[in-house]
Amino acid sequence: MSTEAIPAEKPKRNYNALFGLTLLALLVLLWVILSFSTSSFASANNISNLLRQGSMIAILAVGQTFVIITGGIDLSVGAVVGFATVIAAMLINAGVPVFLAILLTLLVGVAIGLFHGFGIVKMGLPPFIITLATLTSLRGIGLLMTNGNSISINNDAFQEFSRNSFLGIPNLFWMVLLVGIPAYVFLHHSRWGRYLFSVGSNAEASRLSGVNVQRTIFMAYTLSGLCAAFVGVLLASRIGIGNPTQAEGWELQAIASSVIGGTSLFGAVGSVHGPLLGAFILATINNGANLLNVNAFWQRVITGVLIIVIVYFDGLRRRGGK
Repeated sequence: MSTEAIPAEKPKRNYNALFGLTLLALLVLLWVILSFSTSSFASANNISNLLRQGSMIAILAVGQTFVIITGGIDLSVGAVVGFATVIAAMLINAGVPVFLAILLTLLVGVAIGLFHGFGIVKMGLPPFIITLATLTSLRGIGLLMTNGNSISINNDAFQEFSRNSFLGIPNLFWMVLLVGIPAYVFLHHSRWGRYLFSVGSNAEASRLSGVNVQRTIFMAYTLSGLCAAFVGVLLASRIGIGNPTQAEGWELQAIASSVIGGTSLFGAVGSVHGPLLGAFILATINNGANLLNVNAFWQRVITGVLIIVIVYFDGLRRRGGK
């Protein structure tokens, strides 16, 4: 059995590499077209804004990808982002040192991910249900904590971080690299990453092969919660407020970015670089549409069509591989 599994890895890696190059070519093509179509797209200010917005969705998409590879879904990440902005704002305004406030906020995200793992593994709840319940609950809890108001963050240094750049590149984009590089090593060059793919391919066969399926599911949802809380910290820094209604709909953007990046909703197929490119493709489409005065509703239509096309071809590829 092991001798059959080894050759199968090479075609999968070749497919991921080819698909990644295709996404990169598409992103470059979009930038070239928009640079000629609008006078402001290629401006330094617009590119910086595009990178900042795309960076947060990209980090969310990485966390979402871990979950989707196992055959699950996390609908709560947008609510976790909004809730994390509230936690960070309250802690910083209470005089907690910024580093400690960030660490505690990240631990909240980890706790939410562990809760999802517990609901799925121990209570037998479908991922869709437990994460949907968290989505609605966290919005409500956040509104109760703030009485429905926004919390202004009284720390200029914290807010300046997301607005500044290093070597001409926005700090938020550097955070993508901070998350993306370890995530790539984890997913593609560690046994834990292989376990994620194995569970997504066949959980029962993985269990019989000695893989701790329950621990792997816990790990996937914990990483997703951690990424979402980290994005919440970055968003709080960027907008300077804590508001539980922030990041509404971002869970769908994260899922779309992951799917556009080649992650299969059927599980067991995915990468780190694909969702990152997918996030910036979506950010470029939205940015370009705004500059071209395209109705915002059409932006959603375009995103939906992209998802349908990619999932369709993913289905064809899976059937062709059988």
